[in-house]
Amino acid sequence: MPDRKQAPVIVDAVDFDLRLKQAEKIVLKNGVEVYAVNAGAEEVMSVEWVFYAGNWFEDKNLVAATSNFLLRNGTSNKTAFQLNEHFEYYGAYLNRACYNETATITLHCLNKHIQELLPVVRELITDSVMPQEELDTYRQNMTQRLKVNLKKSDFVASRLIDAYVYGEQHPYGKYTRLEDFDSLNREELIAFYKQYYQQGKFVMFIAGRLPTGWPDLINRYFGDLPNAAGDMHNISREPVAEKKSRIINDAEGVQGSIRMARPFYNRHHPDFVKAMVLNTLFGGFFGSRLMSNIREDKGYTYGIHSFLQNHIHDSAWVISTEAGKDVCEATIQEVYKEMKILRDDLVDEEELLLVRNYMMGSILGDLDGPFQIIARWKNIVLNKRTDQYFYDSIQTIKTISAEELRALAQQYLQPEDFYELVVV
Repeated sequence: MPDRKQAPVIVDAVDFDLRLKQAEKIVLKNGVEVYAVNAGAEEVMSVEWVFYAGNWFEDKNLVAATSNFLLRNGTSNKTAFQLNEHFEYYGAYLNRACYNETATITLHCLNKHIQELLPVVRELITDSVMPQEELDTYRQNMTQRLKVNLKKSDFVASRLIDAYVYGEQHPYGKYTRLEDFDSLNREELIAFYKQYYQQGKFVMFIAGRLPTGWPDLINRYFGDLPNAAGDMHNISREPVAEKKSRIINDAEGVQGSIRMARPFYNRHHPDFVKAMVLNTLFGGFFGSRLMSNIREDKGYTYGIHSFLQNHIHDSAWVISTEAGKDVCEATIQEVYKEMKILRDDLVDEEELLLVRNYMMGSILGDLDGPFQIIARWKNIVLNKRTDQYFYDSIQTIKTISAEELRALAQQYLQPEDFYELVVV
């Protein structure tokens, strides 16, 4: 029996031996790779189809996102209402999303209903018709949403900073204008759908309490589909020349949205994980330097954070906050002040241990359940890494020194490398 008079021993998260549950990999008859994590106490599961059909592949803005959205809005045999009714009848949730390189269809359901649901997902992939009336409704709704968002300084700032860092013609930097919706036509959407869904390349991720014989089931419905790699355009960054921008979006506005960013590398660069540690110290969690100074000490903002963007090809180091428009310039100067301190001074061991523990605890939380585990495997697979990247990252978090962090700050946290944007 435990001694209730003695407090349990406190163990630092940095001392945990974290293990990533291995994903089972199978290859379907058509060469499609399937990664699965069979775990969990509840009789639920998720299936995700990841197509290489993001906006990187489109020749015209919005074609990829609109095609993805309309997948669930009608086939030759079912209307959008009938499709939605089918998934709701079985208590399932079907979602789709479009990103820069990829576009996804995600199914969450009770595992006992998977046989009734997979044929309909196959129907979406092979027989979506994207009715004109559904496109018209989508265009109307999205136009109204964009009009509302364009009045918000944070929305405008977030999309403009990407355009500054990557260039407006780059998939990471381009953004939507109202006239882009007017120029959408059904023929372009159908052509994109045929090339990147019906004939496109995809990979699958499955997690939860998986039913017996699930590989045969997946092979039956998806093992005969085409699996051809799409044509990924070779696109390079073309950042804008001007590093500092101040924009009045609302003359009556009292708050400014601040974005600061510099180009950075993807996960294959040896400094990426090290920079994640430095970023956590700088602005990556509630106890960071930026929060302590600009929120707690100066009171300029309710929250400020920095992060490395989660892109496959390129990345950027971004600082983001909202502040009263009268203190926006002072906020930027305080950000640069914190950069200088990191360049000049060594972080003490107590603060570095706090950062290590926070990062290790966050990873531990990310491994809590099959859906979280498969999400980490998805990140590994799509970035063309292996599980060794997971263990190397943990080792870096545990062992990176204060001297290394200072050297990284001297290399990457230089004010002249950052774009500044304030939108009021």
